Parts: sequence; structure tokens; C-alpha cells
Amino acid sequence: MISPAALFADLRGPSGRATLGLGLTQVIGWGTTFLMPSVLGRQIGQGLAIPSEIVFAGITVSFGIGALISPQVGRAMDRLGARDIMMAGSLLYALALAGLALSQGAISYLLCWAALGVASTLALNVPSSIALAQVAGPRARQAISLLAIIGGLASTIFWPLSGALDALAGWRATLLVYAGIHLVVCLPIHFLVLPKRPPTHLAVTAGDPVTSPVPNRHLRHAYFLLSLTLSSGAFVFTGVIVHLVQILRDLGHAPATALLIGSLVGPAQVLVRFAELLFGHRYSIMHGAIFGSAILPLGISLALIAGSHFTAALLFILCYGVSNGLKAVQRATLPLALFGRAEFGAYLGRLALPQGIVSAAAPVVVAAVLARYGVMGALWTFFAFSSVALLSMIWLARISRNVR
Repeated sequence: MISPAALFADLRGPSGRATLGLGLTQVIGWGTTFLMPSVLGRQIGQGLAIPSEIVFAGITVSFGIGALISPQVGRAMDRLGARDIMMAGSLLYALALAGLALSQGAISYLLCWAALGVASTLALNVPSSIALAQVAGPRARQAISLLAIIGGLASTIFWPLSGALDALAGWRATLLVYAGIHLVVCLPIHFLVLPKRPPTHLAVTAGDPVTSPVPNRHLRHAYFLLSLTLSSGAFVFTGVIVHLVQILRDLGHAPATALLIGSLVGPAQVLVRFAELLFGHRYSIMHGAIFGSAILPLGISLALIAGSHFTAALLFILCYGVSNGLKAVQRATLPLALFGRAEFGAYLGRLALPQGIVSAAAPVVVAAVLARYGVMGALWTFFAFSSVALLSMIWLARISRNVR
């Protein structure tokens, strides 16, 4: 277990400053982009005279564009380091959000979301993990876990903030404020907490290899299985969260009950990430990954069997939240453990491509399944994808026995 004193000591060093600084930029990045339409979507639709489908299609466009350029960004961060690339992302965030505030119709609105997709690929989730792997070295797993905990606060902070700013000044002014935050907060943080070039002096331990601990003959299989398990899980995580309230209501729960149950996703994610931070070093990362993959189909099966009952629905959501919380950490720490730090950015960027495409498609696919086959059809679809994710993870663990 990591003691509070040891954790505090870690936070005072360069890697700790990078973790806290990037944590703040993560909260701002998620809160001002992907979480923003949940609060401002209706007002934006009315202001631009576009349907809600177009409003939320911005997120799909952003995921898709970001996925296409992720491999190139990952390779660039391996060569050049994270600082300049993430600073460019902050600048692009500011420009895109300002453009979104000034948009006049569907075309300009979606083009701005495309720019936000590029900005996110430069400065949000994957780049932050690559940056911490470069700065934190042997403590990268703990640093990424702490980063995930901090990032989980985005909705808690920015949903009420967006509502308050909208009531005070309107959605366009709110987006201009958010553009300014990226310019005057995030950009300087990236400049101050990250080195100009990838550090070359970090100590390396057996648990933090520079090169891959996976035998060369299994590298391609390991990459394929990791990509398959992460992408299959991404379909479930994105599809469920976008349609969560509708799924719970279709299972027979009252609107207030559905909101109550759904609100527990965030606390479940944060608690399991905190547990991973404190105790993750005591067990193999592959064991934790198998547990995170197994609990998801378990929760979905409970919803299939007795989803109309409050307890079963509650356990379904808790299993979903725990699995998603673990996978948010493992999406970065598993590639690091499997392939080492030498080409970590390239691997993470390549893995982000299929995940981004699947995440972009999931809301539309699940909406179609719900419309045609109902909530049971959607739950069976989730069960199938989560089972593929579990089986792929088990197979990956079998060929990666040396990975701790």
C-alpha cells in the first residue's frame, strides 16, 4: 500500500507536478468539450436551429477525426516530447471553442467539432498518458492512476459550471470563457510542467521496461488482442453512457430512479481508480485487467436477468462503473507494461485509432438497436462485445505471463 506521506512526497517532485498539472488540464479538456453538450446541447440546438442529432453528432465527428490522426501524434510525441504538442493542442482548443461560440449553422458547428477532435488528440487523454510515461518513469502506473482519479472530477465541476455560466451569459459567452481558460490556464501549464524533450535519464526497473517483456514471437498477437479487448470494451463503455438513462427507463425504472442509479457511475469509477493507485503495485496488472474485463459482462447479465429490479440495476451500474474506471487506467498502463517505454507513444496512438472509430460509431449503432430491438437487444449487444473483450484479455494474459 502507498502511504499518504509517500504519495505526498511523490507529488512534490517533477512527476508529481506534471501529474497534478495535467490532471487539471484533463478536467478542463473533458469538461469544456465532450461533457459540454449534455448541459448546453439544447440551447445550442435552439440557437443554431439544428436538431439534437446534429448537436450530439459533433462528439462523433470529434472522436472520428481524433482517431484518424492518433497514430501520427503518438509517434511524434515519442520523437519530440509532449510539451510543444500539448501546447499546440491548447491553442487549437481555444480557437475551436471560440469558433464554436461564433458558429451560425450545422456546417460551421461540425467543422469546429472536427477541430476539437484534433485538439483533443494533441492535448487530452492519450497525450497526457504518454507525457506521464516519459516524465514519471518507474512510477508511471501510479501517476496515470492519479491522473484518472483527477480526470473523473470533470463532470462534477463542469456540469454545474456550464449551467451557471449559461444562465448568466448564454451558451456563446460560456464557450468563449472556456476558450479563454484553455489559453490562459492549460497552455501555460503544459509549458511549465513538461520538459521540452523526452527525458533520457529516468531510472528503469524490472517492472518498468524500456523494451517489451513480451517475447518477440508473441508481439503481434499481443498487440492484436490488446486492440481487440480495448476496442470491444470501448463500444460498451461509450454505448452505455450515452444511452444510460434511456436504458434504465426502458428496463422499467422511473425517471428519478434512473437518474439516481446512473449518477453512481462516477463515484464507482473514482473509487476503483483510487484503489488501483493505493494497491495496484500489490498485484499483477494482468490480473487486474482480467478482473476489470470480467466484471462488465457479469453486470450486464444481471441487467438481462432482472434489470427491472432496483438491486440488479444498481449492481449493473456499479459493475459498469468499476470496469470503466479500471479500463481508463489500463488503456495506458497495459501498453506500457506490454511494450515498454521505447515506443510507448507509437503504440498508444495506434491503439487509439480503432478505439476512436468504435467510440464514434457506438452511440449511433446502439440507438438503432434500441429503436428496432428494444432494451433487451441493446443489452445482448453489450454482452456480446463485453464477452469478446473478456476472452481477448484472458488470451492476452496467457501469452504475456512475464508481465507484472
